[in-house]
Amino acid sequence: MPNVSLNLDENIRIINEYMKPEQSFDLVYRNILVGERNACFLVVDGFCKDELMQKILQYLMDLKKEDLNVDMDRLLERFIPYVEVEKEQDFEKIETMILSGMFALFVDGFDHCILIDAREYPSRSIGEPDKDKALRGSKDGFVETLIFNTALIRRRIRSSALRMEHQTVGSVSKTDVVMCYMDDRVDRKLLETIRQRMSRIRVESLTMNQQSLAECLLPHKWINPFPKYRFTERPDTAAAQIMEGNVILLVDNSPQAIITPVALWDLMEEADDYYFPPITGTYLRWTRLFIMVINYLITPLYLLFAQHPEWVGNTFRFIILEEEVNIPIIWQFLMLEIAIDGLRLAAVNTPNMLSTPLSVMAALVLGEFAVSSGWFSYPVMLYMAFVAIAGFTNANYELGYAVKFMRIITLILTALFDVWGFIAGVIINLLCLAGNRVLGGYSYLRPLIPFHGRKLMRVLFRRRLKG
Repeated sequence: MPNVSLNLDENIRIINEYMKPEQSFDLVYRNILVGERNACFLVVDGFCKDELMQKILQYLMDLKKEDLNVDMDRLLERFIPYVEVEKEQDFEKIETMILSGMFALFVDGFDHCILIDAREYPSRSIGEPDKDKALRGSKDGFVETLIFNTALIRRRIRSSALRMEHQTVGSVSKTDVVMCYMDDRVDRKLLETIRQRMSRIRVESLTMNQQSLAECLLPHKWINPFPKYRFTERPDTAAAQIMEGNVILLVDNSPQAIITPVALWDLMEEADDYYFPPITGTYLRWTRLFIMVINYLITPLYLLFAQHPEWVGNTFRFIILEEEVNIPIIWQFLMLEIAIDGLRLAAVNTPNMLSTPLSVMAALVLGEFAVSSGWFSYPVMLYMAFVAIAGFTNANYELGYAVKFMRIITLILTALFDVWGFIAGVIINLLCLAGNRVLGGYSYLRPLIPFHGRKLMRVLFRRRLKG
């Protein structure tokens, strides 16, 4: 695209050729007089503060002819009563700025466009997110407006070392992405890696916002099901991670922040671990870890003991299924694994007024009726109920599904190869954990691998803050 011309008619011709405002009702285009010179402005309706723009236009239209006998820099200094103002000559950049919500003004006789950043995007309230809830602490959360999210972090970290680098990703969407970090704490190698990979992204748009960006940054590492990033909607969590030297990525139109690098233990942390006293926070952390391990092992172990009832002592003999089953236990487990996910999907897509009838129907179908009809056994239903409930003890969806996939693989291997299949499934799980590499090449099991005793103690035990 060409540069801005001194001739206003030529600029209007370029605008009509490339942006075609007459075909888009939300592109507001109007000719005005500024200091007795012809001028025109272009703005996207709904993206600008109407009252503010009305005041600026009224001020500009009251200028006299001699007021414009200056260069563009002097014009901006003396006659544009607003803080965020800049000039631009490249029409391609001007087009991007207009479509992102900035107010563009072209004045005859000036070879630059005046861009006024008076954006005001539609936004919802910064209330507490539904997923990342905490019993104590702040009740605000990220929203879909990028500038609100950066302000929530700035409010918590009032340091000149806090950096917020802006980049644009997507050749068509030109999505705004902000990289937040502490300049005196961040790993420079990680920072440079993120910069280089973001500059090499060649996509038209970030269709799924933060998930699209996450996949573009690690394009060939998604066979391993364990998550490569941590996502949060809590500004206090994001601010705490920045203070620890991590990098936060904020994507416009997304209420979630991407935290990198991440380790397995980071995914099991929650805000309540730090809003409660150290002993309570440690207890919650250990409880979450213990339940996750049991959630992975409980059904494969039951299947293994069902295949070898002689391994069970008299004390725990009650766990062995005595009656004859119509469907093999492995198929019961696999069907219920799918059924539980089916109920989750149904709950997401069910209107609120119908959620109660759905819950009643699910309890009847996957309860007494399912057992009495011969499809499922009582112990199988019990253990799968524990699996379904235990999955909600961790707020990280991706980690929950990774544990689910590993559990299913271990179940199938145990059914096929008995005890050796169970051992193979556990080994595959450990290899996936040890071999999972996150952004920057960090180990997923650090500080266990590589071992760092002091940091490992901080992971396992919630320590008090030093006064």
